[in-house]
Amino acid sequence: MVTKAACNPPLVGDDYDEYGEIEGRPRPPKESLPTMYDLPSEEEDQPGMPDLFHVLQARLLDETFRPPNHEPDRIFTGTDLNIYYDVNDFSRYKRPDWFAVVGLPKPEKPVLRMSYVIWQEEVNPVVAVELLSPSTEKNDLGRTLRDVSSRPTKWDVYEHWLKIPHYIVFSGHTNQLRIFELSTGRYDEVLNHGGRWWIAQAELGLGLWRGSYLRHERLWLRWYDREGNWLPNNEEQVELEQQHTEQARFRAEQSEQLAEQERQRAEQERQRAELLAAKLRALGIDPEQL
Repeated sequence: MVTKAACNPPLVGDDYDEYGEIEGRPRPPKESLPTMYDLPSEEEDQPGMPDLFHVLQARLLDETFRPPNHEPDRIFTGTDLNIYYDVNDFSRYKRPDWFAVVGLPKPEKPVLRMSYVIWQEEVNPVVAVELLSPSTEKNDLGRTLRDVSSRPTKWDVYEHWLKIPHYIVFSGHTNQLRIFELSTGRYDEVLNHGGRWWIAQAELGLGLWRGSYLRHERLWLRWYDREGNWLPNNEEQVELEQQHTEQARFRAEQSEQLAEQERQRAEQERQRAELLAAKLRALGIDPEQL
């Protein structure tokens, strides 16, 4: 069931339309725009600085995000990384707790991003995750009142500027998971999701999992595959690889044992044949003539 989210409509300045374009001013050519090397990658005096839960939760999302329909070098995930979105104001950016992009152009060489610059990348995130804290909750849920001179909230930017189709909000304090889907230009809240939500663009689902991650037992967000199986994190992947190695070693030992048994049976057959031939010769019978 989907219902309209209770949120404030975005407010834009007199010179901006709702898509971030300045009326009467042509869009700057791409080659004249700053890149991630020209723009600040750190934010001062940011409320809701990451705590241990934020750090570990983002790490778990990273480790289990493995879309099967995209090559690894065409996938990007960012944690507390600036997203620059306004070609007319290079000071405007938002810093999601975690986001993912799929379908990036195949790079000529690996890129170590300092930030994510929309006009440089030309591919918007497919999902953004915000981990609520008391100081950021209103901003993350679009409940912040602002006038036309204020900068857009995260909700405004994700909904109207970046048009991120899946917006996930999770509270580490209450374990409440809220899911918003972009529909006709506005975020609708998904109700009765049961703690799981499928994201077709990545061919993965995101859901609530209770377990121990890096020795911390609690409810976590993590990714699952089409069959509903939780995708392994790095620690689990190492354990699986060790299990596969041990199973391969066991199978090799079994094969060697079977081969040795076959060699022993063949040797026993050869010895029996030689003994029989010797007995026949003792009786004056040439075994070769039989």
